[in-house]
Amino acid sequence: MEHNNQGPTREQKIFNLGLPTETISLYLLCCGIKDAGMTLTTKNILERWHGSESDFHKAMKELEDRNIMSKILSDGENKDVFQIKDVHGWR
Repeated sequence: MEHNNQGPTREQKIFNLGLPTETISLYLLCCGIKDAGMTLTTKNILERWHGSESDFHKAMKELEDRNIMSKILSDGENKDVFQIKDVHGWR
């Protein structure tokens, strides 16, 4: 059996950017979903998100604006696919 020796996705830098709690929570949720081997889709995220959908969109916009997350595929019907960006490009 082959093991993935890569550590967890999350970067500690997320706690030093002065982001709102909801935005950090969304980032951590996305890291957990990715680490579980799942695709970061709007559906997969919202099924686990405990805030409102409005709070989700606000937090995701903040993550995208700071180059922490990016939308890599969209069908325009709330079935977007996201990726976590490399920490070196975060703003």
